[in-house]
Amino acid sequence: QLDADNYETDPCLKEIRRAENYSWMDIITIHKDKLPNYEEKIKTFYEEHLHLDDEIRYVLDGSGYFDVRDKDDKWIRISMEKGDMITLPAGIYHRFTLDENNYVKAMRLFVGEPVWTAYNRPADDFPARKQYMKFLAEEA
Repeated sequence: QLDADNYETDPCLKEIRRAENYSWMDIITIHKDKLPNYEEKIKTFYEEHLHLDDEIRYVLDGSGYFDVRDKDDKWIRISMEKGDMITLPAGIYHRFTLDENNYVKAMRLFVGEPVWTAYNRPADDFPARKQYMKFLAEEA
């Protein structure tokens, strides 16, 4: 159980970061009064895309939704709230949106230097996407 109120000193978070080699992090607040270019960013986050690296998010306050595609290419909505952590594997199509509270504060974690590049669908030719699809086929 992670302690979102004390994330700076939480020993569980510290152990996760050590074990997974999450060496870089920052905090993003998604709210119209806190995020520059809020409307543009919200639209960008909701565009279906993938990344070439895992996307790790830890919700420190507020709430929202990650939508991911299942093996049949159907949407699955994942509700995220304070204290939740999610890892989206490289190559998975996904999007993010706020819920009716229109606010989330989240920690973004990376292995090594952060890479912010999102590749909008279709992006099926990337090795990360092919590796993810291979993983899905093996799990089926």
